[in-house]
Amino acid sequence: MLSEHFEQIESIVLDLTLLALFILMGMAVHDVLKKNDVPLIGRLAAYLVLFLGAAGFLAKGLIQLIWEAVGL
Repeated sequence: MLSEHFEQIESIVLDLTLLALFILMGMAVHDVLKKNDVPLIGRLAAYLVLFLGAAGFLAKGLIQLIWEAVGL
């Protein structure tokens, strides 16, 4: 059974690992911004960049899922 679903398990583990990494990066960025008393506009810029990076991975996953469902 494991060999039959290896690619699906690998994909799920990769997605969960990326999610964990983005959460850890968000916590690290939050800690650094808080300790250095960064102004609001700087915090928003940092969080925007982090969000756009995560959104890129999310978009890639959705596009890949749609393409595989269509059969491309």
